[in-house]
Amino acid sequence: MDISIHYAFLPHTDPEASLEFYRDVLGFEVRQEVGRGAWRWITVGPPNQPQTSIVLQPPTADPNLSDEEKQTILELVAKGSYAGITLAADDLDAAFAAVEASGAEILQEPADQDYGVRDCAFRDPAGNLVRMNQR
Repeated sequence: MDISIHYAFLPHTDPEASLEFYRDVLGFEVRQEVGRGAWRWITVGPPNQPQTSIVLQPPTADPNLSDEEKQTILELVAKGSYAGITLAADDLDAAFAAVEASGAEILQEPADQDYGVRDCAFRDPAGNLVRMNQR
């Protein structure tokens, strides 16, 4: 069996800020945009991995959510507790410097972990937890 990851979904609360972060700071290419205004689904991904993408989506777009559920989701997104992703970079320190220069909220500078990886952590514009490992 040959299974790969094709899409991962992360919420956005400001599509323009998320687009600028993933495209301009992390260097991802924009693969597709659907919708308009705040109700945009933006698919991005690393240029060297056309088979793997992140879909940045409005967190409360599901029409089956109650107002209370929408509010809970928005609160979790704001706290950084709703979603996260782990990325990898050939040069973690250079990637971290670009993220830090963007003004992103830094949670952890690059460090060697007891469990065998060198990584850092920050939040994207929506508050999602992003960890980045040294490849």
